[in-house]
Amino acid sequence: MKIIRVGSRDSKLAIIQAELVMDAIESFDKNIKTQLITMKTTGDKILNKSLDKIGGKGLFVKELDEALLNNMVDITVHSYKDVPMEVNPDLPIVAVSKREDCRDVLILPKAKRDGTKPVGCSSKRRTIQLSQLGYDNIAPIRGNVITRIKKLDEGEFGALVLAAAGIKRLGLTYRINKYFSTEEIMPAACQGIIAVQARKGENVDFLKGFHCEESKKIADGERAFVTALHGGCSSPVAAYAQIEKGKLILSGLYVNEESGIIIKGSMSGEIKDAKEIGTVLAQKLKGGN
Repeated sequence: MKIIRVGSRDSKLAIIQAELVMDAIESFDKNIKTQLITMKTTGDKILNKSLDKIGGKGLFVKELDEALLNNMVDITVHSYKDVPMEVNPDLPIVAVSKREDCRDVLILPKAKRDGTKPVGCSSKRRTIQLSQLGYDNIAPIRGNVITRIKKLDEGEFGALVLAAAGIKRLGLTYRINKYFSTEEIMPAACQGIIAVQARKGENVDFLKGFHCEESKKIADGERAFVTALHGGCSSPVAAYAQIEKGKLILSGLYVNEESGIIIKGSMSGEIKDAKEIGTVLAQKLKGGN
């Protein structure tokens, strides 16, 4: 019996996502057993500062990368939107999930909503787009999804904006008050996609039952767009790709915080050219301001 050690953050959502990968591996090959190894990352430990002040979302993968490099685990599982744009070439992304609902959602408290309390929102991307929709009382919030909902229900916030994917995977769909369309709030690149990393050159055939090639192309286009704008996963850029009738359609949001310029645009092309579409759209939006 072969054992595959799976590294994950220790939040409830991260564990649920890791278990989706583990179930797929064990279903694919009955001779494999998986073992979950969880760890607290720097991003989980420092909760009194916004992510962009302490090094960005890459802090959620740092310890997991080290565990992989040191052979403490065989694969690691992440929300793909938390993975830095520059991935260590020794730790490639070897599989990605089918995309869950990529939209952002509004969550209201269990008790009556207090309109004087702010909307809790963790990202500049959401804050900028919420402002455009007329939300004017927005405050930063940190912590995992369960922690944020607890803060909401205890009266610290009047509402929250979170990713639908995490809410659904946690079985909390009933808490969703409103879905924002991708036109209202464009998602973060790879929102709703789970990514698996492994050491370079290792056999990961056991992930064949988990991997979704369509998601990979979508992710390639979205990440190329963000990379071309020199945006990390904490910068206020957004990208949303979909495949329709054999074409990849990519929408992007470019923000220049210094000048206050906010531009949206889209581009389509062959699926195989996903990365090129992302790069060209980014250059077009950046050059058009």
